Amino acid sequence: MRTRRDPRAERQAKLVPGTARPRFLVGAAPAGFANAGAATGPTGRPRRDPRASRAAAVVRTAPRLRLDWTNKGQASLAIGTAQAAAAVKAAVRVIEEPAFLVLAVLDQPGGAPSDHDRQLIAGARLLADAGGGAVVAVTVEGVSGLGEAGADRLLALPADLAEGYEPERHAAAVLAAIETLKPRHVLFAESADGGADLARRVAAALGERLFAGVEALSPDRASRRARGGAAEMARAPARLMSVAADALPPHEGTVHEARTIPAPAFEAERRIGAVRPLAVDPDLIPLTETDFILSAGNGVTDWEGFAELARVLGATRGGSRVVCDEGHLPRERQVGASGSLVRAGCYVAYGIAGAPQHLQGITEVKRVVAINTDLHAEMIKRADLAIVADAQEVMPALIRHALERRAERQGKERRNA
Repeated sequence: MRTRRDPRAERQAKLVPGTARPRFLVGAAPAGFANAGAATGPTGRPRRDPRASRAAAVVRTAPRLRLDWTNKGQASLAIGTAQAAAAVKAAVRVIEEPAFLVLAVLDQPGGAPSDHDRQLIAGARLLADAGGGAVVAVTVEGVSGLGEAGADRLLALPADLAEGYEPERHAAAVLAAIETLKPRHVLFAESADGGADLARRVAAALGERLFAGVEALSPDRASRRARGGAAEMARAPARLMSVAADALPPHEGTVHEARTIPAPAFEAERRIGAVRPLAVDPDLIPLTETDFILSAGNGVTDWEGFAELARVLGATRGGSRVVCDEGHLPRERQVGASGSLVRAGCYVAYGIAGAPQHLQGITEVKRVVAINTDLHAEMIKRADLAIVADAQEVMPALIRHALERRAERQGKERRNA
């Protein structure tokens, strides 16, 4: 005669104590389970605790989480800072005898390498790695940390070249470096901070053509957009090229040596005594080159207010096809697939619903601000910041706010002076 099972007693025996919600073991409960501290599986072996395993594998949590599953985490903790630094040092790539050189002439606005400069080094790295070459970053004295950006050599120019605008001396220094190193390619930053001007001065002095504004680069092809983005101009990588901002991703991965080499001597006369920026009418800047666009659509009726807002903000005016068809803006101000493909840092769309052709024109815009009464408009979906309101009501409020901020800034400057 068999003993009758007691389901309630069996269920109670499998209850895991000390939990907020009832938890039960899948297998049988071991003897004295009420005092046991670990759960077991159907075979009687202790169950694996994923959280404890992961905690044991943690090597460090900052600046990024790092886990080591090979040594159960405990051995990795004993590596220490010194051994980790030695491992990084051992991974540095050294090119002692490169087949050729690629110069990356850094722009360095304010004296420090910018994101554009790091992208420039990445482009030079792309060309150099295709044939066993090395990258020489033409920088100023005192700059470090370019090995992570992909530079094999640092050619350090006098630090005072980064302090002011001296295009003659800077061009003479770059020309001396080109004469000494005989590079296969020389890359410049296509920027308004001086790189674009420097590239053209060097090209004119050498009597060579400059392929300016490169937007896509590979070891056998360099290309850029033409005719307002409606066409593409491509060719084999030229000796002298300037690279547009955000055309290439920065270098990641192998750290390079970044060995400093002496800069060749050069002579140039200082001809510029003082430099100051000149005020430029934003509407004279092509849509494909400006960084701030105020664009109008069918929802705008106050065109005087729209022009005043553009003037106060210092933005270049643009518009949809409907606006240009009705004659409110000239045809060269049209944004879209049948107009200009823009790459502005900020695009403010007033009363634009967001037709597919218009959205194609702003694909590469970094930040979009949309003002529209229709919450479900496609432009609202595309926007990084959306204001669901009437454009005519927002314009005077934004003008008033911009003027108040300008007055505050001017007052602070006068007090500091």
